[in-house]
Amino acid sequence: MLVLIANLGSTSFKYRLYNMADGEGSVLATGGFERVEDHGVVIEEALKELEESGAVGSRSEIDAVGFKTVLGRDLSGCVEADDKALAALEGFAEVAPAHNPPYAAGIRQFARILPDARLIALFETAFYQWVAEEASRYAVPESWHAAGIRRYGFHGASHKFVAERSAELLGRDDVAEVVRSLYQNGPAAVEKPLRVISCHLGGSSSVTGIRNGVAIGTSMGFSPQSGLPQNNRVGDLDSGAIPYAAKALGLDLPEIERQLTKESGLLGVSGVSNDLRDVKAAAAEGNANAKLAIDMLIHETRRWASSFLFELGGLDSFVFTAGIGENGPELRAAVCKGLEGFGLRIDPEKNAACRGEEMEISTADSSVKVFVIPANEELVLAREVTRKISTLN
Repeated sequence: MLVLIANLGSTSFKYRLYNMADGEGSVLATGGFERVEDHGVVIEEALKELEESGAVGSRSEIDAVGFKTVLGRDLSGCVEADDKALAALEGFAEVAPAHNPPYAAGIRQFARILPDARLIALFETAFYQWVAEEASRYAVPESWHAAGIRRYGFHGASHKFVAERSAELLGRDDVAEVVRSLYQNGPAAVEKPLRVISCHLGGSSSVTGIRNGVAIGTSMGFSPQSGLPQNNRVGDLDSGAIPYAAKALGLDLPEIERQLTKESGLLGVSGVSNDLRDVKAAAAEGNANAKLAIDMLIHETRRWASSFLFELGGLDSFVFTAGIGENGPELRAAVCKGLEGFGLRIDPEKNAACRGEEMEISTADSSVKVFVIPANEELVLAREVTRKISTLN
């Protein structure tokens, strides 16, 4: 089975073609486009690239297209990208304006260009379907909750990959199997608990607590603008700040929204860039605001991780993933600093040597195993698409 993974941004399109004949997945081709104005044009170009490179003899050989959709309010999980999915995406486009409209447009384009391919959507919220109500509700009036205002959580594919891979690395095949079949069978009992905290640190960041392969909560809430400070998005903010800013700064709601989503986060605090590499360089040159932006990211990562430590009642594994988490030994050391009392000790040499590769970076006597696990959201999606199709045939 050939599965094409389509990653659509507001001005970008990336793709990866997998051969899923063995169920595990091997990459046949990758590609992408930036500064996209018309997704229909670049989708057609991508399919031409696949044919001309010989990755496929004909586009008709592509059996399925998978979409890493973000938010669909009441629709979640791994589902067919049909009219119901499109309505869910478009109905919540205001909450995820950079993601939902491009995916809705892309699904329609693929339905037209590849009419015989199965189209499958894996929502980023899928991994949080089993979070307890007390952890997913906001303390707002019932009418707000009925309108869909609740904690959804994002980066689900990334945290699910961490849940499965960390279980494998710890020799817990029972938990790994629970994760693999989670979207088909739901949670399952295991003999002894496995408690993991997953830190997805990148241009967009989140921390998730995982018990026995199932998420118990996450730092992101109603929208991708919440939780940790993001590259140029605010993260957590007291709701009282919005009406105050409107009065004190003379801003209307659209301008407040623009500043909180485009000019905040690492960019807003540092005044330098929304790229941590640039922020680190500025901090090294003595820029106090750049250093503060880094310190805030570390602080918020620790704050959220500690909240899940309490909820989990202990910890077996602490994992770093995504661009910053995989390539930032200094940040990893700062996040883990002073946690020896919780049984978490990282090996300075292993940590310093680890950049972008899977590795255990904890000491031999650390009761909490600390891993760096490179993110592979596309592989998660390809596998879930394959599993979903097997239930439809």
